[in-house]
Amino acid sequence: MIHTLKELRSGSLFGIKKLKIVENLEEFPKEIFSLAESLELLDLSGNRLNSLPDLSRLKKLKIAFFSNNLFTEMPSAFKGCNKLYMLGLKANKIETFDEDILPLSISWLILTDNRLKKLPDSIGKLKKMQKFPLAGNLLETLPKSMQSMKNLELIRLSANNMKELPKWLLELPKLAWLAFSGNPCSLSKEVNIKVLAMQDLELDKLLGEGASGKIYRVHSKELNKIVAVKLFKGAVTSDGYAKDEMNACMSAGEHPNLIKVLARLEHKQLGLVLEFIDPAFKNLGNPPNFETCSRDTYEEGLIFSIEEVQKIAQQIASVSAHLHAHSIMHGDLYAHNILINKNKYCYLGDFGAASFYEKGNKLYEKVEVLAFGNLLDDLLSRVSEKESELYIKLLRLQSHCQELESASRPLFNDILKSL
Repeated sequence: MIHTLKELRSGSLFGIKKLKIVENLEEFPKEIFSLAESLELLDLSGNRLNSLPDLSRLKKLKIAFFSNNLFTEMPSAFKGCNKLYMLGLKANKIETFDEDILPLSISWLILTDNRLKKLPDSIGKLKKMQKFPLAGNLLETLPKSMQSMKNLELIRLSANNMKELPKWLLELPKLAWLAFSGNPCSLSKEVNIKVLAMQDLELDKLLGEGASGKIYRVHSKELNKIVAVKLFKGAVTSDGYAKDEMNACMSAGEHPNLIKVLARLEHKQLGLVLEFIDPAFKNLGNPPNFETCSRDTYEEGLIFSIEEVQKIAQQIASVSAHLHAHSIMHGDLYAHNILINKNKYCYLGDFGAASFYEKGNKLYEKVEVLAFGNLLDDLLSRVSEKESELYIKLLRLQSHCQELESASRPLFNDILKSL
């Protein structure tokens, strides 16, 4: 719900927990401090702010969004907000980030699409950090202090200037979701593939929309069949550049659990022509929310048999082994990126976070194995019968995949053998 400055000034919003105002604000409305005893979520995204007063009076503030404003430096206004755990400053113009200006309570920091060349050494003090999207900046390296971020589970480094990723990053005990395409250290491969013109396609209806683009049901005259077309938005998303997602999709090759790429689109927008998937397929899970942070959410009451979990795990391990054989890291191995039908047949989709890595480096695969272990954890928690030998076997596999020491985890081919 969007509120107005007029409502705020009238006092009619007194006691509310969530406030969102979009009115081209150039100054922080001081009347917000009248909500200090109740306000938990503040969203002033889409305004024209470039500075903030000290916000420590907002003692109950947990979540704050200031995306799409005009900040050129990271605000120091949050230092005293000791309950603040989620802070978003996406799509500003932030170039500088001073030392020791954030509360240690931060676990989710969104700095996508800014102009940061470096992070402060003090960032490593944020030991509760779980989720750190940094795509679309100018970073050349990461501070060594980040080795202390033992709770970091997801980091997005795509579309920066990094020539290499530090080894310690790949060895962080909980890191499961990593994206680094669009950097010198992840070179996209050029792929020869059939090209279709936009005039060949008859758009039918919109099937869905994600961070990187929209997917349509389409009839292709040349292919003489119904296909799906993904039209990319073209901007930097939280995962990286659209062209890198396209290259990963086209480079992945064919696998029974991948949606087949039929052609690329010759159009002012980047686009892919994909195999049309029966609408009976649904997402296995839903994306994380504010509370779960980096872990997926699921429909209430969702239950699997242990045999169904095994079938899903076999397919996802198989397609993951296939991708890593091509030195491709999916980067977003989540239930919400898996399509499934009533027979538990699966497709792994959404390559927005996919990255190419140097052949033979198994550390990347072992990071993704942890994501697989987390998925298996989610699925096994939704099995009602927990006494079978198969359940115990899969529980052991889950534990092996979630080893805190990444080198101790199995590879996907090992996982397949055990399944």
